[in-house]
Amino acid sequence: MELAVTEELRETLRRFFADRSPGAEVRRLMGTAEGYDPGVWARMAGQLGLQGLAIPEEHGGTGYGMRELAVVFEEMGRAVACAPFLATTVAAAALLAGDGGHDLLPGIADGTTIATLAVAEEDGRWDLASVAASGVGGVLTGVKSFVLDGHLAGLVLVAARDEDGAVALYAAAGDVPGLTRTPLTTLDQTRRLARIGLDGVPARRVGGAAAVARAMDVAAAALAAEQLGGAQRTLDMTVEYTKVRHQFGRPIGSFQAVKHRCADMFVLVESARSAVLNAAAAADEAPDELPAAAALAKAYCSDAYFHTAGEAIQLHGGIGFTWEHDAHLYFKRAQSSRQLFGPPARHRERLAALAGITDEAAAP
Repeated sequence: MELAVTEELRETLRRFFADRSPGAEVRRLMGTAEGYDPGVWARMAGQLGLQGLAIPEEHGGTGYGMRELAVVFEEMGRAVACAPFLATTVAAAALLAGDGGHDLLPGIADGTTIATLAVAEEDGRWDLASVAASGVGGVLTGVKSFVLDGHLAGLVLVAARDEDGAVALYAAAGDVPGLTRTPLTTLDQTRRLARIGLDGVPARRVGGAAAVARAMDVAAAALAAEQLGGAQRTLDMTVEYTKVRHQFGRPIGSFQAVKHRCADMFVLVESARSAVLNAAAAADEAPDELPAAAALAKAYCSDAYFHTAGEAIQLHGGIGFTWEHDAHLYFKRAQSSRQLFGPPARHRERLAALAGITDEAAAP
């Protein structure tokens, strides 16, 4: 039954994004101030129920899990879809893992609230040990950087230190006095990042360090699923091209060197799929295993996507370097996603710590 649900969901999503997020539309949205289509966002919530897919029914969602959510991210990654979905999903995961913000979930589930989680600061590190912002007395001060869709989020969840110096999660409205947003220039124009200044911003505590840690693990697993979708699409478009591009009177896909490169891409994609399925299963059924599974998935899928996207450009030849071709969209997304929520090296270090190989702290 679960397989039937996910496959039906996949088919529906593929048709939806093929219609609503073709390459031409992605390029158009890249040039807009918002970076997404509000009409499509509303359809995602109203017709497909995507924003509330992994939110329990008692909070306005449909009560599915990470397995189904991974399918959504894979199909969005395949289409390089422009939408604040990753930011909002991660924020929802943080609220679900917390103890004081469940009343904010219905707005996320019905699509009326765009939310984000702000963890990293000026040093660009996503681990909790680097959090320096203050939330003492329910007042936020500090700076958060590389905030996903921070330029438009109506709900900002901030990782900050409480009165005891421990990391806690605070919820602040996006339009309150003292909260400033500065859009950042990014390589990947399909995904927006912002710098958020916090100068005496009123907020309420909605969770502790465990909620932030859980959200970061979900973020890593979700992004890995998105990377899988992009890697699969770059493989598919490359194989299709090598069948129709002729050189010396024959398809270039018939040359052994090209076959080997496509075969290497295939192995990377299928291995990435295994890592994503493992992380999704851990999130749903074995929470204690999620930190290691998410770290493994993010590290491997980051490298796999970056390699396949690079190979796609190379094997497409001259056309692969042009603005008109979609290859560069995937290459830029692969490079930016590689750094988001921590680079592969950082996740491998964490995985080694969780496995007891090193003494480094295993916290995200």
